[in-house]
Amino acid sequence: MFSRRTPSRTEENRLARALAARTRPYVDLTATNPTTAGLDLGGEEAAALLADPRAATYAPDPKGLLSAREAVSGYYAAHGVPSGARDPGRIVLTASSSEAYSWLLKLLAAPGDAVLVPAPSYPLLDALAGLESVALRRYPLPPEDGFAVDPHLVAEAVARSEAEGLRVAAVVLVAPNNPTGTGLSRDSFAALSRLAARKGFAIVSDEVFLDYRYAAAPEDVGVAAAEAEVATDALVFSLGGLSKCAALPQLKLGWILAGGPEPLLSEALDRLEWIADAFLSVGTPVQVALPRLLDMAPRFAAAVRERVLRNEAALRAAFGACAEGSAVSVLPVPAGWAAVLRVPATAPEEEFVLDLLEGEDLLVHPGHFFEFPHEAFLVLSLLPEPSLFDEGVRRLEGALSPQGSSRLG
Repeated sequence: MFSRRTPSRTEENRLARALAARTRPYVDLTATNPTTAGLDLGGEEAAALLADPRAATYAPDPKGLLSAREAVSGYYAAHGVPSGARDPGRIVLTASSSEAYSWLLKLLAAPGDAVLVPAPSYPLLDALAGLESVALRRYPLPPEDGFAVDPHLVAEAVARSEAEGLRVAAVVLVAPNNPTGTGLSRDSFAALSRLAARKGFAIVSDEVFLDYRYAAAPEDVGVAAAEAEVATDALVFSLGGLSKCAALPQLKLGWILAGGPEPLLSEALDRLEWIADAFLSVGTPVQVALPRLLDMAPRFAAAVRERVLRNEAALRAAFGACAEGSAVSVLPVPAGWAAVLRVPATAPEEEFVLDLLEGEDLLVHPGHFFEFPHEAFLVLSLLPEPSLFDEGVRRLEGALSPQGSSRLG
């Protein structure tokens, strides 16, 4: 009776069951909702903009209101994108990054085709690929290379997929990556673009953390769809949205910027517009408000950056004192909202995370949630309120110290 696109039952893992059974509070270092992190993000100010009387009229445009797409074009101008590469005609508004992915999967992949995604990275596409009947395959980001994208490893993943009889429809880049914060070099992007043109797949570049780059290398790509103007004969789609650039996830607006060679680009935009017209999912109030929201966005993003960098410094200060004895290291945080800790692999990550929850009343992410390789990694959000974050780090430091009682200490 039911489609195979949805699971027959949703089984909770051990961590989810443990959280559901808890009766006492705990320090949550996995929280990534900026609207509940005690930050001054002007949420009420932003919400008031939705009352603009112009939103009372419904005049839908499948790609999004021109005034809103012009505002997104201005956002990209502030990131140095040339006018031709940020033409509003190349921009399609969506209700979220998830919807942007869904529409691009509809555009690019037939049922049974393959889409390649990086590992480690945030596990967003597993469910979306299943809903579109698309096969998800992963390519590794090697820890020894700082989790950088290696075009040779992508090419190997393409070859493996083809050996399975799968057509590769797209390769997803996440730059900056979540949670490692790593970017994508122009040389790697150029090599991937040549591979994409030769093999006939598109590149989808998730750039939602574009405004949170703290130590980007000069050679890193900023907006891949703009780089496509000079670097590739492949289709390239860059994703962004209010959820990260303005820390306003509740307003539900994202976008796609398309780049690539003609006439392929025009056909892609025509087909994408047809998909968008079938849904018309972006609300009028947020589109009308978008120019002013994006004007306010740098102020909101600055508050998030200040919090992230403050908490990163506190994390490094805590573990700088015990790293030698405990073999714990805090990985670089070149971008994003997360920190990654490498810890001794003396017990499975899930066991340690459960021990932390039970013994220390502390919640962190196990690395396998993000498809880290078979070593011991923990992932922490850098968004929590400072006093809460400091208390969580204190508990984690005690558990990971040589004198700690945990099985990983």
